[in-house]
Amino acid sequence: MRSSGWLLAAAALLAFGMAAMPRAYAQVRAQAQAPDAEAAAARQEKARLADADTVFALTQDGAILYSQDAIKLSGYQYCSQAVALAEAGDFRQGVRAASKALHLANTTNDPTLVAYANRDLAIVYSYSGQLEKAEEFAREALRHPAKDPKLVIGPAYKVVGDVQTRRGDYAGAVLSYDTALANSSPRYTPLVQASLVNALIESGNTERARQLLSTMEVPKDPSLAAQFERTKARLLLAENKPQEARDAYQRLTSYKSGADAQYTRMWAWDGVARSDIALGQKQAAADASSRALQDVDAVRAKFRSEEFKMGLFSDLQTIFDRAVGLYSDVGSAGQALEVSERSRSRALLDAVRGRAALAGPEGASASSANLAALQGVLKSDERVVQFHSLPDRLQVWVVGPGEIKTSAIPIKRDELTELVETFRNSVVRGRRNAITNADKLGAALIAPLGLAPGQRLVFVPHGALHYLPFQALRVDGRYLVETHPIAVAPSMTIATQLAQRGSRAAPALVAFGNPRIEAKYDLPGAEVEVKQLAQLFPRNNLYLGAAATKTQFREAVGSAPIVHVAAHAEADQVDPLYSRILLANENGKQNFLEAHEILGMPMRGTSLVTLSACESGLGRIAKGDEVLGFTRSFLSAGTSALIASLWPVSDDATEVLMSTVYSELSKGNDVQRAMQAGQLAVLKNPKLSHPFFWAPFNLIGNWRMTVGSPA
Repeated sequence: MRSSGWLLAAAALLAFGMAAMPRAYAQVRAQAQAPDAEAAAARQEKARLADADTVFALTQDGAILYSQDAIKLSGYQYCSQAVALAEAGDFRQGVRAASKALHLANTTNDPTLVAYANRDLAIVYSYSGQLEKAEEFAREALRHPAKDPKLVIGPAYKVVGDVQTRRGDYAGAVLSYDTALANSSPRYTPLVQASLVNALIESGNTERARQLLSTMEVPKDPSLAAQFERTKARLLLAENKPQEARDAYQRLTSYKSGADAQYTRMWAWDGVARSDIALGQKQAAADASSRALQDVDAVRAKFRSEEFKMGLFSDLQTIFDRAVGLYSDVGSAGQALEVSERSRSRALLDAVRGRAALAGPEGASASSANLAALQGVLKSDERVVQFHSLPDRLQVWVVGPGEIKTSAIPIKRDELTELVETFRNSVVRGRRNAITNADKLGAALIAPLGLAPGQRLVFVPHGALHYLPFQALRVDGRYLVETHPIAVAPSMTIATQLAQRGSRAAPALVAFGNPRIEAKYDLPGAEVEVKQLAQLFPRNNLYLGAAATKTQFREAVGSAPIVHVAAHAEADQVDPLYSRILLANENGKQNFLEAHEILGMPMRGTSLVTLSACESGLGRIAKGDEVLGFTRSFLSAGTSALIASLWPVSDDATEVLMSTVYSELSKGNDVQRAMQAGQLAVLKNPKLSHPFFWAPFNLIGNWRMTVGSPA
């Protein structure tokens, strides 16, 4: 196994100087190689949840981070810094600041500081969408006495209420907000009241919501005032007064107060659309959604904490979702597809929020590629299959060189997420019912599309489908990879741009294998893999063990046509820009390459990057789409194609797959055909025929890439 859950958790701790819990790597590997790996997977998942971002772990992290600070602040200053960073959208740095406060609280035995640090961790995790962690730290904060209890109890219970609201537990949220309201300072009370009103609206208790709202004053802060006015309009819609709600939203479309007035107007037009839907006017609603989308590109990409403060939890992707559904309903398939496309570009901008430069295809503006441009570059045997998961259905477009077919699959978003999770768990745990689940999903998602055997498929996933190995779906008793070469692209825009690129890479390999960290992290199989692959390339540079450093990576990849990395990797669920690849120690310290650093690397000359690592293809999934992970980082930096894994991989299977892929590339076959050949080579081995072994790797990006000297 390339990497296991406990290794990921331990690696995260070691990155800050902690010793990891020892465990025999060979034993874990043997368990993962077993036909039924459910027990091992369960243990790994339990270890990951137990070890990652706990009070103990963060306190230890804080000690290391505090020792590295040139200017040392007080614990209370670190708390203020944590919240300020979170409100700016820099969540991982917010966690790190609060971790330093935890360390100082532990050192000075200050219970008030312990309570404040846990309170602020709860706020940071809530902002970042990590709901379990947010609730965990909020309840931990309540366990510690503070000099002024209201400064802890009110905010902590508000976080709990926010978590419950986002989970759909509105009755529980009302109770939590009531507790927060009874224990809040006068300054904090209006924010709790606003959150309570919105929870009451969602719970259906519009009478109490109206009563409470009538007692509240409009906030003086323009941003909070805008959210307050939106809440008033929401209440009218919930009271089944769509015309009055429409009038209120219409007035907000002329809103001019505050630096972010355009953002308010965008949501106002979306409110007009929702009101028109309630009035039965779908075309008018589509027109209003179009007006909302006009403002999307101009609205600044930033985290808006004021919405969390007011209990609104606005998700810009819902505007795109509504427009996709409306355009589909009124028969405008092309417009619906282009709105879906724009949502993906915008999701990336919102994830990065100006914190990193985007050099590659992802650096394009949020406006979508022209559908005709995609059709113009597709060959007769190529099809792009784009999905958009809506609350009530899954919208699908199949784009060919001379056609576009659209269909709506009657699977609700929540149902789709459950189906994907069930299938993925059965695969990762090596269960026999994975085949049955593959048949079920294939029949639901692929069979209705009428794809001709042999067509080259490029899937553009959405939401939970980013976790899905399309190659492992089954139609008519056969895996999809047996009848189709398969690739994945983050968006139609990227598929178009990559298809237009030069597709031939020079036969030169730069490979990093088994970075030397500590004995328990050794990956001997990775080192063997890299050495074998190097034999297929006349020009190669290998960096193994202690030589596989971050410094060497930076120096080597800029001019490398093909890059192969066999190492541990970790996706950061708090802030995807801090996802990391663990590389060899330098100067006696653990080192890693973070996603935001990859974004800034010059990789326009890199045709293929293979991440032969654990779960390297995963990024955090927001309500609508993949936000950011290694995939987005490398493509944004300029890489043309990427091979990355969706779950911890088997050494034996990876060796067969990778040697086949690179062998096929060396023969002049394109990377999509090579990937198909590699997966089939593993599948045909009776001992490795379960999808756990052959299906973890996805080909992402330029499916036409070949290797060879320039013609």
